[in-house]
Amino acid sequence: MLTCLQRDSLSFPPLERALHQPNGLLAVGGDLSAERLIQAYRHGCFPWYQAGQPILWWSPDPRTVLFPRELHVSRSLRKVLRQERFQVSFDRDFAAVIQACAGPRDYADGTWITPEMRKAYQELHHCGIAHSVEVWQNGVLVGGLYGLAIGQLFFGESMFSHADNASKVGFATLVERLERWSFVLIDCQMPTQHLQSLGARSIPRTEFSNYLAHHLDLPSTADWIA
Repeated sequence: MLTCLQRDSLSFPPLERALHQPNGLLAVGGDLSAERLIQAYRHGCFPWYQAGQPILWWSPDPRTVLFPRELHVSRSLRKVLRQERFQVSFDRDFAAVIQACAGPRDYADGTWITPEMRKAYQELHHCGIAHSVEVWQNGVLVGGLYGLAIGQLFFGESMFSHADNASKVGFATLVERLERWSFVLIDCQMPTQHLQSLGARSIPRTEFSNYLAHHLDLPSTADWIA
């Protein structure tokens, strides 16, 4: 039975109560306050819904993740990185990145990054929890991604690309930096061919929960303004 969240409580049901069909649907309702979003990620779930729907919270099993040491950089991507045709920055323009991520896609009719979602994650950015990666070409923002950093875990949310390989360059640069900062895992949520080509793979939800338990409260050496 699907749990309806109450606005006066930040608690989520056990992940084991998530539905099998659709895979991972855990709860409905609540709000997008910074406190609830932080609690959600710490618990192992995330919001994902379309405009006009109630807020839906998900914890799929298996969970798609990428371990920084397993990043796969293809020969063609290595060539692009060597050419330095793109410049990568961190937290320079979070608002522009999330707005671009919410833009229209060729493969989708709408976006799940509603104005309410953008406002909520920008609040997390102001709190120092949500971060952005910007990819520039000749001074123009052509790619990027954003997500949350808690302890030694990074929770990826969305990426965009307006130039060939731009999002891959941003992601590869982020992964290299996260490994340097002692991060042990990047949550990719759901599998995509794009992420799998970069080394992402699926692990059981129970294993993902173990990483949450052991690494959420450990320190990292992250310096996002770098």
